[in-house]
Amino acid sequence: MTASSTGTALLIAGRIPLTDVMERLVLDRPVFHSEADFQHGFARALWELDPGIGSRLEVAQHAQGRVERLDLLCTGPGGRTAVEFKYPTRSWAGEAGSPAEEFALRNHAAPDLARRDYVFDMARLERFCNRPDQNGLSLLLTNNPSLWALPKPRTRPSRDHAFRIHQGCVLAGTLLWGQGDYQGNTRTLRGSYRLDWRPYSRQPGPGGEFRYLAAAITAPRN
Repeated sequence: MTASSTGTALLIAGRIPLTDVMERLVLDRPVFHSEADFQHGFARALWELDPGIGSRLEVAQHAQGRVERLDLLCTGPGGRTAVEFKYPTRSWAGEAGSPAEEFALRNHAAPDLARRDYVFDMARLERFCNRPDQNGLSLLLTNNPSLWALPKPRTRPSRDHAFRIHQGCVLAGTLLWGQGDYQGNTRTLRGSYRLDWRPYSRQPGPGGEFRYLAAAITAPRN
């Protein structure tokens, strides 16, 4: 299987390009209070673009003998899209949106854990996309530039070296946390993903630049 990584050609439920959804979403919601706020905003923007696409939050998915919860399932006559969201933020306070709202974002998980959790979502979606009419989208929005910036040279690899998600890197194969001494974090991806960050919004002050990363997951070919 060859997997797309930028999301530029990804169609939500086989009908609406991801880029159209993000362009509609940012008009009213350039910043979000939380990951749940991001999920609801995305579902609303999708409905505004195409009311024929249904959106359901926290849907049970059955894969490999397990039942797991999916953030959002989008369904329509053209297919289904499983979506996982991540919204790790750094501190930022200000007013944004239409109508304007006050925001006070906090520092969330350390960058290494944010990278790990994003890769975990990709692996989950590869399990969920087990039917030909379903694709997946691992979507991360952040104002933390350490996630998209090229890492500085180090004398020794960091423990999350294999989980780096900066601009232009490629994720593929078996990814080990550290030297593989923590098996609980090992993940194997069946696809190969070249990562491409895209601008979302720019707000005043430090921490005011938001970008998003979209990895498109497709069903395995027979």
